Amino acid sequence: MSRSGPVTQDWEPVVVRKKLPNAAAKKDEKAVNAARRAGADIDISKKHNAGTNKAANSGTSLNTKRLDDDTENLAHERVPSDLKKGIMQARMDKKLTQAQLAQMINEKPQVIQEYESGKAIPNQQIIAKLERVLGTKLRGKK
Repeated sequence: MSRSGPVTQDWEPVVVRKKLPNAAAKKDEKAVNAARRAGADIDISKKHNAGTNKAANSGTSLNTKRLDDDTENLAHERVPSDLKKGIMQARMDKKLTQAQLAQMINEKPQVIQEYESGKAIPNQQIIAKLERVLGTKLRGKK
């Protein structure tokens, strides 16, 4: 392997890793003075809430105050006592257990238990299934 032609050397300095100045270095007094001497534009206005997390530390916001002032008692609707008694009575008349009734309407036995104890949130589809299987009208009685 023979080399042909003259060998030249590149004497330009190569910087492998040079970090860009970070935000603190840009705000340094020396850097600001150097920028002024160079005639660069410098923004010296104070930023509103700069460097703070006022949103997280503020006391009460408008929405929080509205929630605190709200005196409405929020609770889930429960099964009325006449409905739970009607389900229980119709089930007993048909001589069914809670598990058998639940299997007939394709629900878990826990659903029937919650309806009969009054803990369930009323679902019109489940009540309709119960009416169909038990053969009684559970809704609309007054």
